[in-house]
Amino acid sequence: MQFSDFGLDRCLMSTVEHLGFTAPTEIQQQAIPAAMQGHDLIASSKTGSGKTLAFILPAIQRLTKNRALSKKDPRVVILTPTRELAKQVFSQLRLFTANTQFKAVLILGGENFNDQVKVLEKDPHFIVATPGRLADHLSQGHFYLNGLELLILDEADRMLDLGFAKQLTQINNAADHRKRQTLLFSATLDHAQVNEFANALLKKPKRIAIGSAYTEHKDITKRFYLADNLEHKEALLQHLLTHENYQQVIIFTATRSDTERLATLLTQQQLSAVALSGELNQAQRNQIMDGFSKGHQKILVTTDLASRGLDLVNVSLVINFDMPKHTEEFIHRIGRTGRAGSQGDAIAFVGPKDWLSFKNVEGLLAQTISFEKIAGLKAKFKGLKPKKSKAKVVNTKEASIDKKTAAKAKKTTKKVFHVAQDVGDMPIIKRKKPLSAQQIENNDIDEE
Repeated sequence: MQFSDFGLDRCLMSTVEHLGFTAPTEIQQQAIPAAMQGHDLIASSKTGSGKTLAFILPAIQRLTKNRALSKKDPRVVILTPTRELAKQVFSQLRLFTANTQFKAVLILGGENFNDQVKVLEKDPHFIVATPGRLADHLSQGHFYLNGLELLILDEADRMLDLGFAKQLTQINNAADHRKRQTLLFSATLDHAQVNEFANALLKKPKRIAIGSAYTEHKDITKRFYLADNLEHKEALLQHLLTHENYQQVIIFTATRSDTERLATLLTQQQLSAVALSGELNQAQRNQIMDGFSKGHQKILVTTDLASRGLDLVNVSLVINFDMPKHTEEFIHRIGRTGRAGSQGDAIAFVGPKDWLSFKNVEGLLAQTISFEKIAGLKAKFKGLKPKKSKAKVVNTKEASIDKKTAAKAKKTTKKVFHVAQDVGDMPIIKRKKPLSAQQIENNDIDEE
């Protein structure tokens, strides 16, 4: 199948060809025709599968072929959970709208509010935004959604996990449901809140699930190394960075403080590294990501802040210095390499503190993982054995006496009960609740 089979507008198709897109991915093959037919959509696919194009192309096609419902209101709103993903979506959108009359704006939290008011006053056709900041502008009447034609929720599961349900509901309620189309993309369709939300937002949606959201990436080679402690991890890291062939590397750590510490350590070892964490303001984060994407540094050290939404084509290696707290983040982390059919490598260090997370990842991948070894850097740590439940030691003599006592108690209880029935009166032993079999066996028949 080719993009030309979708029946896209001639100018849009020309842009697709100019940018080098030929064969659509699986999610694009299924989502684009359904969206172009006007259906609401709930779809899932693994990271790096090309879902951004799966909603950008139908959105531009719709605006090209249909008359606007309003001259002032935005025609398309695209919501993402993070600033980084919003910037990535906006960059791709700009590529396809560059030679059109359509205006697109980016509205993010952490950036100048008044500057955003000014761009919203220019009546953009597209708004790409994070839900919190967009809801703030909506509350203050800086724009309206009466004429909204298409609402797109990218990574809806993560937006809900981050607590944006109230803002998403506010944005949804501000638009005319009768005239609006909604496309919802989620890492998984097995998410109770996503399904509940979809039922409220979507009208008879088509469901598309491309494999599993956490399906193993076939284009990524994975290696795991055991580590004794922090110093051992640092030694493994230094060895791999000086012996591996790579274009650019992303190193994931567990904490913000570790990003700075590791980046400084690598810089001291004459390696070109930069740190990215949530403690930085948006301008600083933008500067770091712009520099890394342009190849100014070869190594980016970060937390899960960069595990989703970044499409960095030169990243050929991902290193999990620490295993992620949330199992599914492992898939998103390693998905920063092996993009669009390219081959990538993913490495993970597993120490005593990482063991539980590692076992969860092993279960997620549904395979037994073996560990690689580096001469001179072999770990003493071999993994943790599952805790055994402590079995109670039973004295056989005491057990025999207990059985006799229990049997006697049963006979006594039956006798008392029958006597009470014979005299037509209440049982002699009055209880608020009937005796359980365990109470009888334990001779627990004292009066309450």
